[in-house]
Amino acid sequence: MYENYYGFRERPFTIVPNPDYLYLSPVHQNALTYLEYGLMEDIGFILLTGDVGTGKTTLIRHVITQFCGHMDVAVIFNTNVSADQLVSLILKSFGLSLETNDKVHALDILYNFLIEKYAENRRALIIIDEAQNLSHESMEEVRMLSNLQSDDHVLLQIMLVGQPELKTKLSDPSFTSFTQRVAVKFHLSPLTRKEAGRYIAFRLEKAGGKPGLFEPEAVDMIYRESRGIPRSINLICDAALVYGFGYEFKTIDGSVIEQVIKDRGGLEVEIGPGVEESHPLKTTQVKTEPEFVDRLSALEASVRKLQMQMEWQMGELDRRAEGFQTDLIGRLNDLLLQERKRTDRLLVEYSQLRVKYRALLKQRLRDKKARQNLLTIAERR
Repeated sequence: MYENYYGFRERPFTIVPNPDYLYLSPVHQNALTYLEYGLMEDIGFILLTGDVGTGKTTLIRHVITQFCGHMDVAVIFNTNVSADQLVSLILKSFGLSLETNDKVHALDILYNFLIEKYAENRRALIIIDEAQNLSHESMEEVRMLSNLQSDDHVLLQIMLVGQPELKTKLSDPSFTSFTQRVAVKFHLSPLTRKEAGRYIAFRLEKAGGKPGLFEPEAVDMIYRESRGIPRSINLICDAALVYGFGYEFKTIDGSVIEQVIKDRGGLEVEIGPGVEESHPLKTTQVKTEPEFVDRLSALEASVRKLQMQMEWQMGELDRRAEGFQTDLIGRLNDLLLQERKRTDRLLVEYSQLRVKYRALLKQRLRDKKARQNLLTIAERR
């Protein structure tokens, strides 16, 4: 749509979580530090909360990419499930099969899996996104999963990611034993005005554009309307670029943001054409394309989420294939070693038989020569 006009390689303000576009504001950098500490120090429970759109999923994807190469990671997206269904989802995410619906059997499979990974010097991590939707029963099941530990080692780490309601839920006295196990927790807050400006410039430059494309007045209006929520900033900026392309503006000023906010109804309604007649715009371009932006963004988010799930599952399959390959190579090497020993033993036996054969042959030749000599002497007599 507007990529070529503004010199972008790709759209800079999509709403799908993309770790390549992670902007580490001071708050996000602190969150990353806490999460890294929790993972590296084998903390059993890690909690990350934040308002909708503050970048929790993007941060988690970055953590998985950067710090979880030596771990088996199960990511749970669907949290509107029962406790038994949650255990089944965890097994499935780890690539484990469950032939029956018996929870005792399922937990036994999971525990054996954790022991196996510990023996391989690998750790296991469960990330539960949108954890605020977990029922009380499911939350209790998550707490019980933390009991799958050895006497002196953490076999399973659990990271809960959710909206502020998760903090409210855990503050209930009934979850006291749960919260006592959470050793690392962090809450993502919205961006400040200065950080919002840097965030916009960062994404513009990351996509190959000019960091100063949005004028300061426009950034001020974007910050006020979005309240510093990155996802809301993305929505406004993406729509503003569509309008700027339609108006053939080289920069995005306050009038464009004002029109975007007006037509979007405070980010609650679909982008409409609503343009001012005083602006020399491409009427057909603006009236046809912006109305599909939100719809395309929602579709893009669904596709990206599916892609994320496939990437994690494929990564797990790759790790399992690598483990199988390593095990297969080890077995083949053992067989080769055994075959070499057997061959060496056969060579020794062959050499011994060869020596005996030659000795026997020489003896036969001596006996034959002796018989010939006797015959010769007898004939002479």
